[in-house]
Amino acid sequence: MNFTSQLFIFIFLPICLASYFTVEGMEKVVFFGRYIRKFRIKDLLLISFSLVFYLWYCFPDVFRLCFYIIGVYGAGLWVQNIGRKKQYLQVFEESENSETSNTRKIPMSIFSMLTTVFFILFILIHFKYKDVLVRCWNFLLGDDLAVSPIVAPLGISFITFSAISYLIDIYKAKAQADNLLDCMLYLSFFPKVVSGPLILWKDFKAAITDRRTSLENIVDGLNRIMIGFIKKLILADQFGICVSRIPLEGIDMISAWGSALLYMLQIYYDFSSYSDIAIGISRLFGFRFKENFNFPYRSKSLSEFWRRWHISLGTWFREYVYFPMGGSRRGQSRTLFNLAVVFGLTGLWHGSTKNYILWGAVNGGVVLLERLIQDKRWYQKVPGVIRWLITMGITFFCWQFFRFASLSDVFRNTRIMCGILRFDEIYYTWEYYFDKQIMVFAIIGIVGAILFGDKRIQEGYRRFTARSFGFVVQEIVLLLLFCVAILFVVNSVYYPFIYFQY
Repeated sequence: MNFTSQLFIFIFLPICLASYFTVEGMEKVVFFGRYIRKFRIKDLLLISFSLVFYLWYCFPDVFRLCFYIIGVYGAGLWVQNIGRKKQYLQVFEESENSETSNTRKIPMSIFSMLTTVFFILFILIHFKYKDVLVRCWNFLLGDDLAVSPIVAPLGISFITFSAISYLIDIYKAKAQADNLLDCMLYLSFFPKVVSGPLILWKDFKAAITDRRTSLENIVDGLNRIMIGFIKKLILADQFGICVSRIPLEGIDMISAWGSALLYMLQIYYDFSSYSDIAIGISRLFGFRFKENFNFPYRSKSLSEFWRRWHISLGTWFREYVYFPMGGSRRGQSRTLFNLAVVFGLTGLWHGSTKNYILWGAVNGGVVLLERLIQDKRWYQKVPGVIRWLITMGITFFCWQFFRFASLSDVFRNTRIMCGILRFDEIYYTWEYYFDKQIMVFAIIGIVGAILFGDKRIQEGYRRFTARSFGFVVQEIVLLLLFCVAILFVVNSVYYPFIYFQY
């Protein structure tokens, strides 16, 4: 069940919201309210709808997800109980001056956390990386082990990272493993289960307690959902349709460059639209999550780009990999090593193919280079527009590793773009692929991704919508564009979100 499918828009989400608000309204009734709060009917309702949402993609996966959640919850209790025993023993040892018990107990606490995390990673490796590991084994040892294809459960990468956050935050005592309902709601919550954003357990736990349904949240949530639909259906999908029509044979240079530019716009609007819809739906239920994108195509360095792109994934790696390895506190050499590890893991998280590994290596290499030269006087004197052009050029070419399934296709398209590979017969020139409509959409996409991120424009927009007239104009424009987006849903074929494959 895709966010932009007719089933989700017209049936699933309305029924889910109506049921949730009905139960919330019954909380205010003196007789029913006490029992609704006691048995957490609202949370049970959200969990039930989340499981139905997940079940719609693949029936067997929902049972595996339930068993997985129960296992993660049990592991969290184990880690938490050992941590509490450790605190108790430390107090006892201080009074008894017993150094022997202290050195014996701390490793046990670490052992429980590492054991559970490694087991969860093993599940991810089994589903996503077993194929490549078997191939490496055969290549290195000359064996001929059979490679049996395995279909990974939907959203396995996002679910795995959420589960790791759950266990580590419990280990660090930043949040508790209070009950199974909290764990089930966290790992199955349908707005984020498939493609994020990656909400840390400590933040989600706090949101469960602090959530509140208000008119402001409802309006903000609906507006955010409409913006997501507009970005996905009017822009991202139209870019995707055009890109899919352009082959790697019999095209001219302009067509190759244009398709690469459109894909750069497509992947941004596709993924950011999913985040917009997920954050908007969550806000309707009273959850306020952090932003996942902050106009990354305005970045003047690749380091800045990764602070603006997929912010929740960057936060996860910073919290659970970069900082535990020492971050930037142990000298430049260690900092560079830590950054290299983070970007290597980022590439592997997306996939085990050479494309993703090379993509992570290129991004990591540029970030390391920027780290080495960022304090150089000559680098600081480089005009901002030059640094922006260089950053966007690197990003532009790196996205081709995502676009194509093999490195040979990436290099073939690059050779066409550079004029090294020319075809004697051109099937269609660029005018055939890029009509007036797609060119208008491309201009809108570029303006929206770059200029709308300007702080002065954003401040002017906030002042305009703060007034009653501006707010009404905003709502009318959003509603009209949303209606156009719905027409695109009704009249077009299904185009899943790009990040569904992760």
